[in-house]
Parts: sequence; C-alpha cells; structure tokens
Amino acid sequence: MAMNVSSACFSVFSCKKPNRIRAVASEDFATTAALKADTEDKLKLGGSELKVKRLGIGAWSWGDTSYWNNFQWDDKKLKAAKAAFNESLDCGITFSIQLKFMALRFIKERQKDNPGEEVVVATKFAALPWRFGRQSVISALKDSLNRLGLSSVDLYQLHWPGIWGNEGYIDGLGDAVEQGLVKAVGVSNYSEKRLRDAYERLKKRGIPLASNQVNYSLIYRLPEQNGVKAACDELGVTLIAYCPIAQGALTGKYKPENPPSGPRGQIYTPEFLTKLQPLLIRIKEIGGNYGKTPTQSVYNNLIIMAYTSWENLGSSGAQLVNSTGECCANPRSQNAAQAEEFAGALGWRLSNEEVDELRSLASEISPVIGFPVEKL
Repeated sequence: MAMNVSSACFSVFSCKKPNRIRAVASEDFATTAALKADTEDKLKLGGSELKVKRLGIGAWSWGDTSYWNNFQWDDKKLKAAKAAFNESLDCGITFSIQLKFMALRFIKERQKDNPGEEVVVATKFAALPWRFGRQSVISALKDSLNRLGLSSVDLYQLHWPGIWGNEGYIDGLGDAVEQGLVKAVGVSNYSEKRLRDAYERLKKRGIPLASNQVNYSLIYRLPEQNGVKAACDELGVTLIAYCPIAQGALTGKYKPENPPSGPRGQIYTPEFLTKLQPLLIRIKEIGGNYGKTPTQSVYNNLIIMAYTSWENLGSSGAQLVNSTGECCANPRSQNAAQAEEFAGALGWRLSNEEVDELRSLASEISPVIGFPVEKL
C-alpha cells in the first residue's frame, strides 16, 4: 500500500509487553535489568494521556529515493527495514516512523504473528501552501485513516508551520481531538513563539499540546539556543528529537575520505568531517569505558541533555542544572543490527562531567544547516 507523501508522514510507537523485552547480548545481568526497566518505563507525552517509550526508531530513509539510499530502493533494503522494525519491537523500544508507505504493511504482518501486541499509531499533517484552514487538517486526517483502515490514531502532529498562518491548522488539531479522531496532538519544527501560540490556542479549548518534534543532537543544539527547549520544559510539552545522531555523522561511520553519499554529502563534507574527528574520537573513548559503542554513547548523551537545562558560563563552558524536561529520541534504523544497538543506549548513563566535556568539544564545531521551516 502506497501513501501519498503530500497527505501525511506516519509514525508508530510500540508498547511492548514486559515479558517480551530482550536485552543486548553483551549486557551483564545488572545492566540488562536496568535496560529492561528503562524500556518498560513509558513517557507521558506532554499533558496528554498518551504514553510512549523514551527511545524510538526513525525510518525516514525507508523507501525514500530522493535523499537516502543512493536514489534506489530494492527488495534487499525492504527486508532490512522490516527486520529493523521487528528487532526494535523485540528490544522493547518505542518506535517512530517517518515514511510514505510500508508502515501499515509492517504493522499488520507483525500483529498477525503477535495478536496481543499493542501498537500506537501517529501521523503528520503537511502544511502545504494549497491547504487552507481547519477543515484541510480534518480532511487530510480522514484520508490517512482510510488508508490505514483505522477509525482514529493516537498522535497527530503538524509537520511544519504554515506559510499563510497557523491558527486554522491549530484549530483543526483541536477539532480532531473533539471529534474523537485522535488522542493527542502536537507540532513539529515550531519556533518558540509558534509553540507558545499553539499551546495557548489549544489550552483555551482544554486540549494539551503534547509534543514538538525538532532537529536536536550533540552538534545541532538550536532548540537550546532559540528558546524552544526551554519553552517545552516550561509548558510541559514533550520535545521529540529527530536526527539525534546527525544523519549518521556522529556514529563514526563516515570519515573525511569516506563522506556520505547523495545529498548528505553536500552537508557532511570532508571539511566538516575533518573538524568532527576530535569529538568522534572522544565519544569512542568514553563509550569504550562503559563497553558501549559510539552510537550508544551519543544517544545516552542526548537523553541526559534533554533532561537538563544548560547555562553558558563564559569560558567555563556549560553548567548542568536541574530541569523537568521530557524528551523522546527517534534514531533512524536501517537494519536489525542497528535497532538492537540502539537499545543499548538505555539502562546506563554517562557522568555529568562526560556530558559536559562532549558538549564543550561539540561547541567548537560550526553546526550544519537545519530544516529551513524551523525559522518560519
């Protein structure tokens, strides 16, 4: 089943039964127990009643031939994506998908083999220029529901701010809740001002704004600098991080002599990757002290970052202070091995000193360009 990209992008959050959670093979008993506790613990999205796991799996690349996969998609990649889907659920991690198709197919196949498994489905509304007003939000949602074969979804987010204004779109989110078509609503790529406006407009109707999904990683900390993260913490809106490993750049997979292919190679250039090496070397060293991979260390760092507020103190760098912030991270998984590796980011934590050191090193690197709609 194919989904029209202009109507919505889909996300899936999996809520696993406790006895189905499987730990990474290299974990010892104590860490395995901690991982299990972490993955069983659900996060409440904002002021809504919807609960999901703290770590998700993004699937932006699944089926995409415009930005990922060297402009090609085949059966081998399809099988790898399905394996990543199943492994993620087996590891008990929350699952978030950003793709045009395959979501429903994977879900149905999974539930056929695991009839008691609960799946929480989410979708996004694309604020395209020819879509006007609140009814466009409802119409797009109903089209999505028809494709999914569902009567409602759990989370409905606006993918980016509208060019012609947002009031009608926000009203449409509220209408979707009141009509019983969704359980919770959120936004994505919203600035501090737009976030506050959306929050207040929904609040007047007694509807909480559950989430704001933004680009957030160790080397892209715009949400900290532009007030978005602070506003989320203040208002009780869950921040959902996409691109938490900077499209693979923070894993150490890419080197100056081996940059990513396709459009990503124009962003993560050999020059940029050269500047990134000291940070990547230190990430590997710190992770090695815990028996963790660089990828697991980067995710663990982000989870800690999301639960803290940071104040710049001149040349002394950043100071950790208490915060009530909440965050979900959505890494992109291409195969089963990656999905299992991601689960190893839970059940342990870097020290505050290590997080501070990595942040300081990252601050020396000029951030890459973000999604332009963040500044609308």
